[in-house]
Amino acid sequence: MTDSPHVEIYTKENCPYCDKAKDLFDEKGVEYVTYNVTGDDELFEEMVERADGRKTAPEVFIDDELIGGWDDTSALNETGELDEKLGLARPDGGDVTEHRKMIIAGTGIAGLTAAIYAARSNNEPLVIEGDEPGGQLTLTTDVENYPGFPEGISGPELINNMKEQAKKFGADTKNGIITDVDASSRPFRVELKDGSVYTADSFIAASGASARTLDIPGQDELMGYGLSTCATCDGAFFRDEDMLVVGGGDAAMEEASFLTKFANKVYIAHRRDEFRAEDVWIDRVMDKVDAGEIEVLWNTEVTELHGSQEEGVDHVTLVEHPEGHPTAKLDDPETEESELDVGAVFYAIGHTPNTEYLEGTGVEMDEDGYLKTKGGFGGGQTETHVEGIFGAGDVVDYHYQQAVTAAGMGCKAALDADEYLESQAAAAAKGAESAAEADD
Repeated sequence: MTDSPHVEIYTKENCPYCDKAKDLFDEKGVEYVTYNVTGDDELFEEMVERADGRKTAPEVFIDDELIGGWDDTSALNETGELDEKLGLARPDGGDVTEHRKMIIAGTGIAGLTAAIYAARSNNEPLVIEGDEPGGQLTLTTDVENYPGFPEGISGPELINNMKEQAKKFGADTKNGIITDVDASSRPFRVELKDGSVYTADSFIAASGASARTLDIPGQDELMGYGLSTCATCDGAFFRDEDMLVVGGGDAAMEEASFLTKFANKVYIAHRRDEFRAEDVWIDRVMDKVDAGEIEVLWNTEVTELHGSQEEGVDHVTLVEHPEGHPTAKLDDPETEESELDVGAVFYAIGHTPNTEYLEGTGVEMDEDGYLKTKGGFGGGQTETHVEGIFGAGDVVDYHYQQAVTAAGMGCKAALDADEYLESQAAAAAKGAESAAEADD
């Protein structure tokens, strides 16, 4: 290992995961070389060959060793192995790295809004980025419903602007994964997967939600080889192929519309007979259905993916039932099975809240893992049932799940946490005053 490892990153245009990979190395102060494969067939083939056949971006190499895509790189970073490969010093596990007034989990809309407000209140927040820096909005090509942008704004641009705004007022960010929060004493003890340990007087959980996948044959083998959870990242790699989008919400509609730029034809498999998306998205998709660019497979689910890592996705197995939810009715004689030839599959089937690290704290959650906050009127609406821990964004909101509502909740959480810190400081001052009077 040399003192200055040679880092190479194959990227493409409009690739949020590529930006996340570059941001990670930027934060570590590590120089790297990028190769943009967009529109360069020779460079793309070089990437595929070096990456053992993978047709996704980014692909990261350190001293000619394949590290992999964003998920692989992020996983190594979580455990500290990436720092070892880069020759960087690792934290001395167990010792407290630093104490902060406030730690915020997540750099999505909710977390960054909380960071802006917390920093402006001189609470000097430390924002832990998590395994999906920037949250789900970084996977959105065009945000058209966020107030103040009549022409729309890209998700990554909005997130980057908010991050710079938070830093301007004094917030710090750290790339890492929180594995445990110890609420048995004060201050809170916050442990990261790389061994770092922080203490904090208050904690805001804004760690968002992660894309769901299906538990079906072929999924593990083909993830990254024609199966993806990010159409904006990988759609262009499958130009002129037939493509399948699985889902029926806003994300599925957006991904299907986006993929028509590259696909021969886009199919949408939805397990019901109507979409759950906003009307504006449904209208756009149906316009493309009328134009022959999209075909909707109603009351249909995917049960198996077929192909190989060498050749990618070849076809999928589908089941359909006239009343929907066919996988729950496989023994019903009305359920029909069929095969569909496609060259790429994109999941857009919802998200699971990232709240595992709060288990054991006493914070209440519902059966799906969403945090329960006090709500109601007046202050304290984002308080959990553990004093000093607050929740905001998609870890709480399973209904609205909009960027603007996440921002509002992030604002509330920062204000609630600031009020909590002030009350704690006032109580401590009163206690000290009482002790002094007793000494007299």
